[in-house]
Amino acid sequence: MANGVLGRVSLASTTLTTVYTVPIGQLAYANVNVTNRTGASAAVRIALAQTAAAPLASEYIEYDSFVAPNGVLERTGIVLDAGWSIVAYSDKANVSVQAYGIEQ
Repeated sequence: MANGVLGRVSLASTTLTTVYTVPIGQLAYANVNVTNRTGASAAVRIALAQTAAAPLASEYIEYDSFVAPNGVLERTGIVLDAGWSIVAYSDKANVSVQAYGIEQ
């Protein structure tokens, strides 16, 4: 059972990336923080996906939301069942995503 940081990645440009997947037999309460480390706006997407490699359109909670240069986007109060993933995407490199919370 993990507590604190559940997953973190630095996104490559235009690439879907799994930030965190809930282990089998667990439930996760998570928050997601996106930090744009660039000097230009970044369009980001976040999905809560049953299949991390190909999120369905209905699984996105953010879609091409703009994060200001050196800005932050945060989503809180996310509850995920076993096997579900937090998946992120950005149109720019140098965007960090962290998922933090607890598993039980």
